[in-house]
Amino acid sequence: MIVRPPVPPHEVELSAVRAQGAGGQNVNKVSSAIHLRFDIRASSLPDALKKRLLALADRRVTRDGFVVIKAQEYRTQEQNRAAALARLEALIDSVSVTRKARVPTRPTRASKLRRLDTKAHRADLKAGRGRIVE
Repeated sequence: MIVRPPVPPHEVELSAVRAQGAGGQNVNKVSSAIHLRFDIRASSLPDALKKRLLALADRRVTRDGFVVIKAQEYRTQEQNRAAALARLEALIDSVSVTRKARVPTRPTRASKLRRLDTKAHRADLKAGRGRIVE
């Protein structure tokens, strides 16, 4: 796992936009949704994390190397801002975990025999379902 400091606020560009979807008296007048842009290449993240973020097959990461997140699930800007930043942190945390390499193993002799016995039993069972020839 790569240890990283939290994302500095000056590296994140936040802008308030109007939320999409079915409106009411509030949604068409108030810019409560938050549009977050984060430049991966210009950030202070470690190089290993930058490479992993850029290699992600995620629609939130653009070809230009920006993470774009739109948060509009809450009615207030503050809640949507916190949600967008939390999603950015979660995205960065998801690439900071290094998976343990799988060590290939071989099946034991007993497990091979069990598999073959089950296979023979199943073959006998199915053979008994055939047409009876007199």
